[in-house]
Amino acid sequence: MRVLLVEDEPNAAHVLAKGLREQTYAVDIAADGDTAIFQVGTTDYDAVILDVMLPVRDGFAVCRAIRGSGCAVPILMVTARDAVEARIEGLDCGADDYLVKPFDFGELLARLRALVRRGRQPLLPERLTVGPLAMDTRSRRVRVHNKDVSLTAKEYALLEYLVRRAGDVVGRGDIAEHVWDEHYDPVSNVVDVYVQRLRRKLDRSGCESLIRTRRGEGYQLVTGADAS
Repeated sequence: MRVLLVEDEPNAAHVLAKGLREQTYAVDIAADGDTAIFQVGTTDYDAVILDVMLPVRDGFAVCRAIRGSGCAVPILMVTARDAVEARIEGLDCGADDYLVKPFDFGELLARLRALVRRGRQPLLPERLTVGPLAMDTRSRRVRVHNKDVSLTAKEYALLEYLVRRAGDVVGRGDIAEHVWDEHYDPVSNVVDVYVQRLRRKLDRSGCESLIRTRRGEGYQLVTGADAS
């Protein structure tokens, strides 16, 4: 899942981004409100973590601008202002959730998971099942044919995106946009490399792969009888 972190304090942004990346998220950073608005307008994010205290244009103004553009990306507003009035203003300007500093990183992750599950569609479940594959998005546990599968952070992020789009043909560009960050090289074959790694870990010998290649289009995680 790809997240935009809007934080003007470099050390705080670095530490938070590092922690999120270790938890399988692809993270872009914006240090001011105008950059955040531009990035949201040009990139399909799964969530935005928005600090309130920003230079020039504060988080409330950024949130209003994002919602005013018609964008429904989930927004988690983060601030040291713990007054009830500030929380009300944040929610009223379009934020989906509000977290007061200092906060526990585990709580931020839990709130972020909830927003990503909800997405821009009806609430998505924590436990996802496609044929013989089952995954728990809270614990990041993956099982295939009732056996645990150990995945790296990026392998898990790729698989979760494919599972959430199960049955759809997903292009390499779509995958890169949600699983990798702004440093992704569009001419590289990294998506194909990670798909092959997943296949080696997920597929049963003698059976057709759960992840099918659709020539010229991308990849498809099969559902129903085809996935058995």
